[in-house]
Amino acid sequence: MSSPVIKLEQVSKRYGNKEVVNNISLEISRGSVVAILGPNGAGKTTTMKMMLGLSTATSGLVTVLGQKPNHTQVRQKIGVMLQDVSVMDGLTVREIISMVRSYYPAPLHADHIEELTGLPPADLNKRAEKLSGGQKRSLNFALAMAGNPEILFFDEPTVGLDSETRRHFWERIRQLAQEGKTVIFTTHYLHEADEIADRIILFNRGTIVADGTPGNIKAGITIRTISFSTTHSMFTNDDVSNTEMASVVDVRAQIEELPDVDGIEYHKDRYILHTKNTDVLLRHLIERGIPVSDIRIETGQLDDAYANLMESMKEEI
Repeated sequence: MSSPVIKLEQVSKRYGNKEVVNNISLEISRGSVVAILGPNGAGKTTTMKMMLGLSTATSGLVTVLGQKPNHTQVRQKIGVMLQDVSVMDGLTVREIISMVRSYYPAPLHADHIEELTGLPPADLNKRAEKLSGGQKRSLNFALAMAGNPEILFFDEPTVGLDSETRRHFWERIRQLAQEGKTVIFTTHYLHEADEIADRIILFNRGTIVADGTPGNIKAGITIRTISFSTTHSMFTNDDVSNTEMASVVDVRAQIEELPDVDGIEYHKDRYILHTKNTDVLLRHLIERGIPVSDIRIETGQLDDAYANLMESMKEEI
């Protein structure tokens, strides 16, 4: 198994008396796509800055490609695209590409970088300040790739992009990961992290509160539901016999006695059971012979998991 491309060992960062990052440890493998999520002030941006060598840990060890993050050889092998889009006014797109390529010992070919901008040939001779916001962001992505980096850092990379441009961007990211490049990004679009990342690291109050695949995080935090109807209506009227009423009560009692149920709702003619393990609960329903029909299983999205986690954090204060 190859050694990690990024490693943090018991890393903390303090500004005065305020501890922004508190004793975190993590490793990131080559070729992985990692989303770093968390509310504002959670420590995710500070952690990324320490990985980039833009900030120094107060304690602990940060290594990138086996060296200190600010080492020249490391900087030559990383690409960065920050949330704030900035380009050099007065230069054309081609001139900016030529200048940035000159910073690296083995840059990508200029034609390849121009292709990555997504700009038509006529726009490559435009001065950068004439580009739209989306075009500037695409140019920033191309410049992040100029040195043919092994590791890419993106801070809110799709802010301001239209849906089509956003889709093309993530298609490129998947391709880069298949080529063995490591991608680390932050985003407030949780569905992007859910769909794109193969690993999510959730930060809160300077610590890592969850770390795993999107599926594992959702399974561990999100409440799932099984809903169904029964052959007996939950609502009765004057025409219902005592025998039928007893049957309704018996079915309801069986449902309320089921294990692995975190909560029960009654909505119109359906039972809605909250659970962390839908497979186990479904097996209980079948084994006990409860007369159910029209079974529906719903799994929460990453947004739900994130909201549940943040709410649980508040309750612990």
